[in-house]
Amino acid sequence: MKFCTLPRLSDVFRFIGFSLVLFVSLPALAQFRIEVSGVGLTQVPVVIAPFKGQDALPQKISEIIKADLERSGQFRVIASPAGVFDEASRPELSALRQSGADAFASGSVTRLADGRFDVRFRLWDVVKGQDMGGRSFAVTMPDLRLAAHRVADDIYEKLTGDKGVFSTRIAYVTKAGQRYQLWVADADGENAQSALASPEPIISPAWSPDGNQLAYVSFESRKPVVYVHNVATGKRRLIANFKGSNSAPAWSPDGSTLALTLSRDGGSQLFLLAAAGGEPRRLIQSSSIDTEPVFSPDGQHIYFVSDRGGSPQIYRVSARGQNVERITFAGTYNISPAISQDGRWLAYISRLGGAYKLHLMNLADATVSVITDSAADESPSFSPNGKMLVYATQQQGREALMTSTLDGKVRARLSGQQGDIREPHWGPFFK
Repeated sequence: MKFCTLPRLSDVFRFIGFSLVLFVSLPALAQFRIEVSGVGLTQVPVVIAPFKGQDALPQKISEIIKADLERSGQFRVIASPAGVFDEASRPELSALRQSGADAFASGSVTRLADGRFDVRFRLWDVVKGQDMGGRSFAVTMPDLRLAAHRVADDIYEKLTGDKGVFSTRIAYVTKAGQRYQLWVADADGENAQSALASPEPIISPAWSPDGNQLAYVSFESRKPVVYVHNVATGKRRLIANFKGSNSAPAWSPDGSTLALTLSRDGGSQLFLLAAAGGEPRRLIQSSSIDTEPVFSPDGQHIYFVSDRGGSPQIYRVSARGQNVERITFAGTYNISPAISQDGRWLAYISRLGGAYKLHLMNLADATVSVITDSAADESPSFSPNGKMLVYATQQQGREALMTSTLDGKVRARLSGQQGDIREPHWGPFFK
């Protein structure tokens, strides 16, 4: 279960039902539109020239790359000079410098004899006048977007030193009428594939560390139970169906263990369960409500939400169940912890004057900043490089997914055309 008074989440625990349909790799019913707002404090000015040969494609490679880089908040895309460029072109660096560009990327898309497409690019450091190298990808038509994301990843890494996350995936849940669906999509929200559909609620999707599986909670058995779902095959297995409710699954960093909330002994308590199944082990002896566990990146600690202090707050305990310590102190309602992969940041939702807002805490000195100006945020999740967040919120009375930089300066709305969108979780880097 979750501490949350937002109607769409508090209501789901009253739903009872069965009958579930599995889907694998179906076309998305909801497409997404990227709307970037805000300006980062420091952005690299970069030119992404139109890729030679892309006009014959249903989507332009260079436009996907631009959208990725702008959404990251690290780049400001400026207009490309006139002319046709590919990966073999040497741009006029002096003219690019005068236009304010620090970097220039160009490439091409060529159809191969076997029907695949050869996507190539090259990146230039305009300031230093250096060729920063490039790559090529041979892909099928359905993977052209993935190739574009990988190009954006390479540009991001070459210019920032950090790994790009544009070729990773997100999972989220939609509700349209009485139909719930679990989706897997590209990190920009496009190319969504339905993993699961049900007339009963689906909540709390959580990626395994290798990106091959999703744990989630389903209400199809007249109560919340936890499944683990293989994303590639669509096969799933029941992992937790103990007496009472079974909820809030979270993977350990090595993928061997799931932390989850069970009420089998009365109340809502934290347990550890081998990912292969078996008998769960209670983590803490407590008479309070303890829920929403999440492992620290090193696996040594578990952050969770508890009302042991009289109101929902975020706590930390060792993975052995020792030394419980309170982490959040400001405000009377703090829930939904998420930890960045470098262990520096805690994202969570705090209630301020009746509004639910995304907050970010620097764990080194406990300083806190409010990231959003919305009023119904939920379910924050870090990108695998720790530089961005995805979360759900409400805009104009409907749920939507948002990404944000950690300073909140650049946010992008991923707006579905059908159904309310909720409970996002950002997947790991591909192994």
